[in-house]
Amino acid sequence: MELVLIGPPGSGKSAVGRRIARAQGAAFVDLDTAIEAAAGMRVERIFEMEGEAGFRAREAAAIAALGTADTGPRLTRVVAAGGGAILDPRNRWRFFHGRRAVALMAPAEALAERLARSPVVRPLVAGRDPVVAVRELLTARARFYAAAQAVDATGRLEDVAGRVASLLERPAPAGTRLLSAETPIGKLDLGHGHAARAVADALRPMGVRRATLASEPEAWRRHGERLARSLAEAGVVEPLPLLLPRGERAKTVRAWEAALRELAARHMERGEPIVAIGGGALGDAAGFLAATWLRGVPLVHVPTTLLAQIDSAIGGKAALDLPEGKNLVGAFHQPVAIVVDTDLLATLPVRQRRAALGEAVKYAALGDERLFALLEADGPAIASGARGAVESGALAELVERCAWAKIEVVAADEREAAGRIRLNLGHSIGHAIEAAAGYRGILHGEAVAHGLRGAVDVGRRLGVTPDERAARITGLLDRLGLATSAPGVGADSVAARLAGDKKVAGGRLRWVLPTADGVVVRDDVPAEAVEAGIAAALAGAPRRAAA
Repeated sequence: MELVLIGPPGSGKSAVGRRIARAQGAAFVDLDTAIEAAAGMRVERIFEMEGEAGFRAREAAAIAALGTADTGPRLTRVVAAGGGAILDPRNRWRFFHGRRAVALMAPAEALAERLARSPVVRPLVAGRDPVVAVRELLTARARFYAAAQAVDATGRLEDVAGRVASLLERPAPAGTRLLSAETPIGKLDLGHGHAARAVADALRPMGVRRATLASEPEAWRRHGERLARSLAEAGVVEPLPLLLPRGERAKTVRAWEAALRELAARHMERGEPIVAIGGGALGDAAGFLAATWLRGVPLVHVPTTLLAQIDSAIGGKAALDLPEGKNLVGAFHQPVAIVVDTDLLATLPVRQRRAALGEAVKYAALGDERLFALLEADGPAIASGARGAVESGALAELVERCAWAKIEVVAADEREAAGRIRLNLGHSIGHAIEAAAGYRGILHGEAVAHGLRGAVDVGRRLGVTPDERAARITGLLDRLGLATSAPGVGADSVAARLAGDKKVAGGRLRWVLPTADGVVVRDDVPAEAVEAGIAAALAGAPRRAAA
């Protein structure tokens, strides 16, 4: 067993870790000390010479050097992490996956008092009111600390060490929790192999006796049955399965009515939640069911596809389709919790993995340069389901970066009155292609990838998308094997579907177009640019001349 101590500056990670290691005969690693030894200078000097970015790079290298965790029953190593080490998703994966992570926590006032007495000047609080600085830091990092088991770090050193030692005597929680964030649009609980305990954690406070587990046959067979069994055995709730049709067929008015009547037959009550277990279409259908049954019941999302984990399960949009267009009947209904377990993706077909990366490219194009680099380096491995992409933490980082980006946008504009429209990059033409295909034969992420090619073309014609940015976006789509061939629908049919786009305002379609470092919204796109953009979207990747 290995123990990682995290927590804010002044929480006593080094002192507590050293004491526990000595008492149990384990090796002790103070991460900051290891960084200083490798750099030949103190942490403060590294910040001065290389800035925070330079220090974080050294920190990530030191964490990677820890290697594979010892998962045996005896404590063999204790690691005291620097206060900001957990900011990087890859660091957190290396710390938390296979190791016991404990967060030493204390009130801001107590931490500030300790920092004032310390001979070491902490760079992140230097020159500021320490209480204010620590309070801001605790708020900014709360979602990372909350992923670990918390221990009260106030009081005598020996008492704090005793609390940690007592915690280690108990069984480790199932799976790996990487992030636990309370947000205005529901709790995001992200991890690997932790779905059963995370859903139980979401349902227990409700104090209800039953929960509807809405799923579709394949997701139920792979994941739903096991989750239902776990909830029943733990005595959390009586799980009641509700199977909807697969794919977009779940999002018909007929399927919705049938589900409502089943809830009525069961006499489901207003406080009894719906747990949605499945991909994007299932989440849309179950979300709309939760929004409309008894004028709204609690909802917990358990997305089981990569597309749903990085995008569709987040944001509170729930909708049904009509023959005239996708998602035309819907509601905003925020979930109580979104349980994102990347281990549920292990059985996902390669085509669905690859298609989901169309949405991930969108998030990169919105301005996340680290995500761009991750997709360029690890995207093909993630798409193929390579084990190395999971074990390295690349998959978990991809999911976290996309999911958190969407939470930040939606929390600021829940009802799509302003900034949320930027999330529709690639979706105008993408949705039109899906509708023209009758929602058959093409996956949503694949359609978005075609839509991205179209948006890039329109942006270049309007002079808002620089050639270098256009080449990077389309080059990444090429590398991932997305939208490389024609989707098999006609340009006239796609153009006709654009007229019914939800982003039409005042008779003008608002286009989200890439810029050098983000996006811009334009409603003055001339017809010839739209026509050319559709053509580019339907053409796929341009053929390269043979060498």
